[in-house]
Amino acid sequence: MKLPQANSKFCFVCGLANTYGLKLRFYTTAPGEVTADYVVTEQYQGFPGIVHGGIVAAMLDEAAGRAQMNGEQTRFMYTARLDIRYRKNVPVNRPLRLVGRTVKNKARTAMATSSLYDMDGTLLAEAEVLLVDVPQEIFDGIDLEALGWKVYPESDTMTLALNTMSTTDLDGIP
Repeated sequence: MKLPQANSKFCFVCGLANTYGLKLRFYTTAPGEVTADYVVTEQYQGFPGIVHGGIVAAMLDEAAGRAQMNGEQTRFMYTARLDIRYRKNVPVNRPLRLVGRTVKNKARTAMATSSLYDMDGTLLAEAEVLLVDVPQEIFDGIDLEALGWKVYPESDTMTLALNTMSTTDLDGIP
């Protein structure tokens, strides 16, 4: 099972039109589990050759929240606590696998874990995450699809990015 999850336009982690974002695509791979395969480029490094820890944190945070978003109803949640363990340096320009898993669901809260691996299966970083529901009144009257929250075809990533760039952003593109 590998079902694509929705992306947004401007989220830093999954926003396909965010010029500076990561543009990750998540897939539901089992009940309560999501994955994303990704190569972090040099623009997100801290120390040369190593992904900045804040970028790793953002990826782990998103994967944990995404684990709550599979099934019939999308459950949007805020992060209340993000407890990260950095196990090894995360290299830039290497394929990585990000996995998020639901641990426990309650009425207004949930627990999830997320892990970042290299393609050899070595654990690079992991997180335990406490999540809290976004209050329903925030969604009242909002059309999520009109805001860009939907499943986009794989080919739409570059199109969305180019459509949001200014002409000065295009100066260096051949």
